[in-house]
Amino acid sequence: MFLFDLDGTLIDSNGIWKDVDRVFLARRGIPYTQAYYDGVAHTIFPLAAEFTKRFCNLQESCDEIMSEWLELAQGLYHKVPLKPGVGAYLEQCRVSGQRMAIVTSSVPGHCRDALEHLNIAPYFERVIFAQELHMEKQSPELWRVAAATLGVRPGDCTLFDDSLLSCRGAHAAGMRTVGVYDRYFDTSETEMRALCDRYIYSFAELLRDGEGEAL
Repeated sequence: MFLFDLDGTLIDSNGIWKDVDRVFLARRGIPYTQAYYDGVAHTIFPLAAEFTKRFCNLQESCDEIMSEWLELAQGLYHKVPLKPGVGAYLEQCRVSGQRMAIVTSSVPGHCRDALEHLNIAPYFERVIFAQELHMEKQSPELWRVAAATLGVRPGDCTLFDDSLLSCRGAHAAGMRTVGVYDRYFDTSETEMRALCDRYIYSFAELLRDGEGEAL
């Protein structure tokens, strides 16, 4: 069973959230820093809002923070592109009979917008939202729940993800992991290479003659 992250793995969308964060903070005269980015990247929306409220000492409620983020990101997932090689690799996996699902921290509405816009939803038998499970992808328990939901063992799963923390969580749950390069997280490449079973710059590296192989 192949499990795919969405943002930064299948689609080139991490820049959307950097831009949203910069505008959100600039409206309040707060500088955008690496510490802030590290606190909100690759976490579920409600926890990112809690971090932002605490880190920036804001008076707004978490719901108000999330509402503003959604306003700033409105419509952008209708335009986001696939990352290189993704379309061909998904088709290769489909032809080879590989089961595939998405496990994402993305806002459900944004995820559905991207899947519809890019016409890749038919490749996946299920989309599992970390936000709906109220868990973060760095938690091994999330990956055990995801595997159980799909009716497979964690050891029978391979995760493709651009997040070091997500790969650590899946690895701890007993899954194989393929680290995926994303320019917004290239500082973690060395650690990703040490942890993951494989590390790729592009899904084009995985294309083989009719085989959906990752490792």
